[in-house]
Parts: sequence; structure tokens; C-alpha cells
Amino acid sequence: MEDERPDALTIGRLAHRTGLPVRTLRFWSDEGLVPPAARTVGGYRLYDGESVARVELVRTLRELGLGLDEVRRVLSGRSTVAEVAEVHVAALDAQIRSLEVSRAVLATVSKRGSTAEETALMNRLARLSAAERKQIIDEFKVEVFGGLHGDSRLYDRMSTFSIDLPDDPTPEQVDAWIELAELVRDPGFRTRMRTMLELSTPSPGNARPPGASIWWARHIVQRVAEVRAGGVAPEEPAAADLLSELFADTDRAAVLVCLEAGIEAGAERYRGLVARVRGQYASPDASGELDWLARALRFAGRA
Repeated sequence: MEDERPDALTIGRLAHRTGLPVRTLRFWSDEGLVPPAARTVGGYRLYDGESVARVELVRTLRELGLGLDEVRRVLSGRSTVAEVAEVHVAALDAQIRSLEVSRAVLATVSKRGSTAEETALMNRLARLSAAERKQIIDEFKVEVFGGLHGDSRLYDRMSTFSIDLPDDPTPEQVDAWIELAELVRDPGFRTRMRTMLELSTPSPGNARPPGASIWWARHIVQRVAEVRAGGVAPEEPAAADLLSELFADTDRAAVLVCLEAGIEAGAERYRGLVARVRGQYASPDASGELDWLARALRFAGRA
């Protein structure tokens, strides 16, 4: 009895010692996590110093998110804390990734002012499995790059080009994936991209089409950017000089057709989204430079 055990603690004194509510201690005791060290003649529970240490361990494990069964296994020696911790780290990582996806979707919804229907679609796209994401991209590749002028080398390169989220994506990557998935699933975008590629991809045994250099050589964009930075307008003589430098005697009408097809397709947007999804550096968006170049080519064609 308590009088015979001066070190004994009633459940009230144990609560005072540990700072936990009596109801919590009583529940843990009923569950066998903190069994009483003894009982009084009247059946009241008594605890001791070892009980205090056990309460602290149970509290720590519960605060870390362990369930009662897991705590029970640790206390009984059937599992080590390290073993249980390893399982929980994996579970927490999954929860964190899920929360990051949720945050990315909500941030995108807020930024776009999306409707409920658009929000539901974005949420589905963000939570697709890796296999489902791959299927979307593979279908896009087949329709846009497949059998292009019979050039199997281009399709082989594109078919092995991976566009997917990493295992632990950033919110920015998730946001980019949502936008990219919406884009590549759009039949109109697929048609426009296919048109642009047909105009700019050489067929086997033939020279590269006049407009191909616009999309495969970034130095053109850099030169246009330099001229634009100098305040040159597309209709000025300096712009004509730049066209001569870049294209010489090339069929400029063909160049313009290819350039306009890429602008209409949104090729720059696609390029930037792919880089963001993959977490890679992407050169700055060149839409402004390409629009300037198209204006300069149109003006030169009318002159």
C-alpha cells in the first residue's frame, strides 16, 4: 500500500510529476503501456520511478506519431525504436510529398483563379502515377514525332527523352507538370507542334529546311536579343542588316513560315515547361525575340 511504499505515486501524483492529464495516464494504463507497479487495498493504482521513465518514453513515441500498437511493440522488445523509426520516416516522406503536391495545386489554383472543374482536373493531373504520367508523354511523342519525314533517328532520340517528375518534386516542378500535362493533351497543340516540326526537320538525304535554324540554334535568338537591347525596331535598316547576317541568301519566306508555325505552336512555352519539370536550367524565354524576328522578316518581305 502507499503508506508502506513511500516512493509510490498515485495516478494524480504521476500526472503532476509528468505534466500529463490523469485521463491520458489512465488510458495508457488501461492499454497496458504504463501498467501500475502496485495497487492499494482499495484497488487504486500506484506507480514508481520506473513508471515515470516509461511515461516519458511513451509520450516521446506518441509525439513522433507512433500508434499504440507500435509503442506496445517497442515497449515489449519486439521492435526497436530504430526499426519503427525507419518505417515512419518512409511514411512521413510520403505524407510530405502529398502535402507538397497539394500546396502546388492550391498555389496554381490561386494564381490562375481556377474554377472548381479546373481545380479538380489539376488535382488529378498532379496525382497521376509515374506510369500514368509516362503514358501521357508517350502518346504525345508518338503523335508529334512519330514517323516524321521517315526520320527514325529523330523519333528514337525523342522516344528516349524523359519528361517526368522526380521522386521528390518541388512545388515549382509540380506546377510546371500540371501546365505541361494540360498542354500536351491538347489536340490543337499537338497539331501545331507537328506542323512546326515538319517544316523544320530535314528528311533523310535532304538539306536542312531554311527555317530549321530558328529552333535548333540559340545563337540566332542571342543576336536578336543584342539588337533589340540596342533599341533597334524590326522596320529599321539595322534589322535588315541582321537578317542578311543571319540568313544570307536563304529563302526568307520559308524561314518566316517555319518561325510563325513555332510561335503559333507555343514552342518556347513547351521548351520552358519541360526544363522546369526536369529541374534543369532553361535559357530565358525567347518569345519576344522570336516575335521581333517575325516582324522583321514580314517587313523585309514587303519592302
